[in-house]
Amino acid sequence: MPPSYGRRAFPGWRWRSAPPTIGGIPVAEQQITAWATEAEEGYDIEALKRRGRGRPGRGSAPTQVIALRLTLEEIAALDARAKREGKSRSEVIRAALRAA
Repeated sequence: MPPSYGRRAFPGWRWRSAPPTIGGIPVAEQQITAWATEAEEGYDIEALKRRGRGRPGRGSAPTQVIALRLTLEEIAALDARAKREGKSRSEVIRAALRAA
């Protein structure tokens, strides 16, 4: 069944092989029907736009992702400090930069 047609286009259709899965977990017919109904009714475009895309920002100022090369020893020290302080690697690095 082509995914663009939806289940309702084929009312007598049945799975010929294993039922569909997402990440290896079977998806129930009821869930597929609910998704198809939701799609057919349409989505609130304004709500989707408000949600935003990607990782949430760190504030109002623009940010930039940078790559950083560290040795295995430096990574181990960074991970140990992050675990000890209950922070992420990024939070530890930002704190170190603020203290410099």
